[in-house]
Amino acid sequence: MDIRPMRAEDFAAFWPTFRDIVAARESYALDPAMDEDAARRWWLESPLETWLAEDGGQLLGSYFLKPNAAGPGGHVCNCGYMVASAARGRGVARALCLHSQQRARERGFLAMQFNSVVESNAAAAALWRKLGFDVVGRLPRAYRHPVHGLVDCLVMYKWLEEARPAMPEPARLIGRKNIEAIVSRSRKRKPQ
Repeated sequence: MDIRPMRAEDFAAFWPTFRDIVAARESYALDPAMDEDAARRWWLESPLETWLAEDGGQLLGSYFLKPNAAGPGGHVCNCGYMVASAARGRGVARALCLHSQQRARERGFLAMQFNSVVESNAAAAALWRKLGFDVVGRLPRAYRHPVHGLVDCLVMYKWLEEARPAMPEPARLIGRKNIEAIVSRSRKRKPQ
């Protein structure tokens, strides 16, 4: 499997995968009536970069990488992944996610956040967990699934640096009596 940048001329081959995934309404909160031009702008032109996986000229899947927010939140990126139905179960999503994490590090991002992983998309949620993402939030009944009805979406997050940032030690809360005891200990007179 080769992973390379997606070019404008590659999108036509990716379009059936994009169209089918969006039309299924199982994982992306996008308008199923979106046309190819709008899809191209959203997937290929808006993000910082878009990559595709292929094997022997067969397109297997793609991902995009973009900032999750601007300004003070610009160190956190966001990605979206789509895998062709014929390529599912072959490790494509895993390879794309690992590649995207490396690209994110190279671009200077410190963390990656998935804003809306549809909980009923159990294979994706399990893979992201296996790759080190934590569930940091739950959006109750945020997605209208065509089979399961209203389902939760998960916010998933991964710190991309080798070590997680050290959390400051919480301030010790001490009451007045403790303060008096500490102060009076230092004032005790030494025997003469």
